[in-house]
Amino acid sequence: MKALLLLAGQSKRFWPLTEKSLFPLCGKTLLEIQVENLRAAGISEITVVGGSHNVEQAKSLCPDLHVIEQEDLSFGMRGALLSALPSIKEPVMIVGGNDVVEPQAYKALVEEAQKEGTDGALLAKRMPTYFPGGYLQLQGERISSIVEKPGAGKEPSDLVTIVAHVHNNPAELLTELERTKPTRDDGYEQALAALFKTKTYHAVPYEGPWLPVKYPWHLLPLLSFLLSKITKPLIHPRAQIHPTAVIEGNVVIEEGVRVFAHAAIVGPCIIGARSIVANNALVRGASIGEDCVVGYSTEIKSSILASHVWTHMTYIGDSVIGSNVSFGGGSLTGNLRLDEGEISSVVGEEKIPTGLQKFGCIIGDDCRLGIHTVINPGIKIGKGTFISSGGRVDKDIPEWSYVSMKGGEMTIRENREVVPPAHKRETFRKKI
Repeated sequence: MKALLLLAGQSKRFWPLTEKSLFPLCGKTLLEIQVENLRAAGISEITVVGGSHNVEQAKSLCPDLHVIEQEDLSFGMRGALLSALPSIKEPVMIVGGNDVVEPQAYKALVEEAQKEGTDGALLAKRMPTYFPGGYLQLQGERISSIVEKPGAGKEPSDLVTIVAHVHNNPAELLTELERTKPTRDDGYEQALAALFKTKTYHAVPYEGPWLPVKYPWHLLPLLSFLLSKITKPLIHPRAQIHPTAVIEGNVVIEEGVRVFAHAAIVGPCIIGARSIVANNALVRGASIGEDCVVGYSTEIKSSILASHVWTHMTYIGDSVIGSNVSFGGGSLTGNLRLDEGEISSVVGEEKIPTGLQKFGCIIGDDCRLGIHTVINPGIKIGKGTFISSGGRVDKDIPEWSYVSMKGGEMTIRENREVVPPAHKRETFRKKI
């Protein structure tokens, strides 16, 4: 069995972060997590289909994998398969790069597809309530169709398809893909509909965790899932931990980390290589990337910091922070509405419910926040943005903006300042 891992999507809804498959959390990228799960299921031959925006990075991260480039991204999933399938003769599992499930799900999918008289199998999540996805319509064990977003009360079953599909004869799928004339990004769905008419595909019900990553805040439940996999403390022998520091629970502390006096790290938690957790800081339920400085009296709670993030007397809760970001002293991220209701976030022109009661902010790479910056819940800040001291951010900020306060109101102009590269702070780090 071969696997095709599809990563060519351009992650437009992932803004202000750029490439979801390459974003680091818990010491790995989503690409590496997916590859590990496939291998844990016994699938070793994996081909990654990427785009020009990520194919070289994918090759660098996973040099032992076969990585190909989908040249025309406008063809969507159909284009990815047209690029990869001609060279595949044996049964193939098609896996969406942004849907994280347990390895056992892939094992069950392979076992079902290998049953006599079966042409393929689709993984499907049992949903107790309505979910806006593709529902499987069944005739006995056989899949007859996929009904996209039928609406609450009109579901043909309780099974929503996850992009983990086995095709025992990829040549037949390729033929149908070549026949389709999609009017939008539905070429693969058209090919499936044609195959369901004459071939026997079975559903594989799945009741384990399913972590789809579509919007940037979807990284937060994925963080909780990954941290739950840490079963014991693991502290590198070359980490330096002050005797008055408190390390509690399942905490991973990597090489070169320094934890100062009276700091507390409460697991599950990961502290990346060479990072510093300074005096009186508190880190709990978080993923701290490499070369970060969690400064004096900072609290980081249930958040993801990429790399080279610096804080000082800061609160970051239920947030995702890109690389090379600095928080001035007294900066705060709000993560709870006054009415304690669900937090929404704007994507394009649409206000999207996040499903989260606690959600702080998403900050892109290369940002600088001045002292006493306050960010409202659900806010997203674009790459390369500077926010002057005392800023109160209550709406999304475009990339490369300069934000200041005038008369109590936020003003936004183009940022003409040069963002210091991450390595410039090594001089500061050596003095800590």
